[in-house]
Amino acid sequence: MEYPVRMGADNACSTEAEVEVFDDFLPIMARKLGEEGLMEELCNGFRLLADPQTGTITLKSLKENVRLLGLEEMNDDQLQAMIKEGDFDRDGCLNQQEFCILMLRLSPSLMVEAQQWLEDALAEELECFMEEAY
Repeated sequence: MEYPVRMGADNACSTEAEVEVFDDFLPIMARKLGEEGLMEELCNGFRLLADPQTGTITLKSLKENVRLLGLEEMNDDQLQAMIKEGDFDRDGCLNQQEFCILMLRLSPSLMVEAQQWLEDALAEELECFMEEAY
């Protein structure tokens, strides 16, 4: 499955040409690795991209690793927009939690599967609760 990602400096698209389309491999990884395995792989990806001195993904560390991601054609504004998309605490970089959340958010089909996982887990908890109550 493919999904569009806005890559402008202000994260807004004025033309269709400004939308980059990426393949969404996270659902396949989730099915093959399971939830814990997927999170472990996301953490490995984070460590690969993170600046070893700060332990965060910075513009500098992202620029140094764009070849690994196949994103050599992206400019600084586009790379900064990627960081900004997931930078919840607004410190200008991504910590491990922000990176993992961003990766999951950018995978629409995985979000549908995550909703099902949540519903299944809640149903299981309710079933256990009901068994204990009786």
